[in-house]
Amino acid sequence: MKEQPTAYPSPGKSMDFDDTENRVMSGSWAIETNGLTMRFGDFTAVDAINLKVSHGKIFGLLGPNGAGKTTTIKMFTTLLKPTAGAAIVAGFDVGSFPAEVRKRIGYVPQMLSADGALTAYENLMLSAKLYGMKRPDRKGRIADALNFMGLNNSSHKLVKTYSGGMIRRLELAQAMLHRPGVLFLDEPTIGLDPVARRIVWERLIALKEKYGITILITTHDMEEADQLCDEIAIMHHGKIAATGSPASLKASVEPGANLHDVFVYYSGGSIEEGGNYRDVRKTRRTANRLG
Repeated sequence: MKEQPTAYPSPGKSMDFDDTENRVMSGSWAIETNGLTMRFGDFTAVDAINLKVSHGKIFGLLGPNGAGKTTTIKMFTTLLKPTAGAAIVAGFDVGSFPAEVRKRIGYVPQMLSADGALTAYENLMLSAKLYGMKRPDRKGRIADALNFMGLNNSSHKLVKTYSGGMIRRLELAQAMLHRPGVLFLDEPTIGLDPVARRIVWERLIALKEKYGITILITTHDMEEADQLCDEIAIMHHGKIAATGSPASLKASVEPGANLHDVFVYYSGGSIEEGGNYRDVRKTRRTANRLG
């Protein structure tokens, strides 16, 4: 078996957790995959992808519905065990040490993760307990998160009274509460109006700059990818079609190209082509609940 180099703590990693001797592979990357594969029966959803995501960057996975983006995130967050290959997230193999990975990541899925029957403060306190945060640290960390996300004045209102943008900011506050090394967001601004969307973008950039958190997002939104992402990977039929910075990918196509042009060039189709009835229904349900 090939010997793996030692990994080191990533910038932004929660200091609430001790490192263990089980840490594996290189610490040069916040996320690193080698032939990562996910099959469902005869269908290959993710096909032997190789990715390296730098520490303290915002990395975007682009592609139509069915490209494998959400399945990839579910493997990164230990919700699915890979069929083959390996993924190292925050210094640990997702298949061998899922509990260690979960301690060091945050995850905001497409569907709502905040409880509308609770206040923002109550949602965050519940998250603090689930993350195993020490009792003396909880109130201070919650106050910091509310302030960072601009939710101080509404922290004791029921979440079901919030706008979609406020809900998304609360979900970000929940995911960052334990200072994760890596934060995953699946379609973070789906269903939000342009103003709320830009506020979420600002908070994500601030998270990266203030805490050094590595952020990986999936998105269909070319403007979002261009505004937010330091690096991008385009997925198509479960494979990585291209990777690079937005500027380098556009330059590789032609002068004046935009990211939509890049997607068409590397995948041979439009990003709007993906999806089926089930995908559309799921997206509209999410948008309706956030709106």
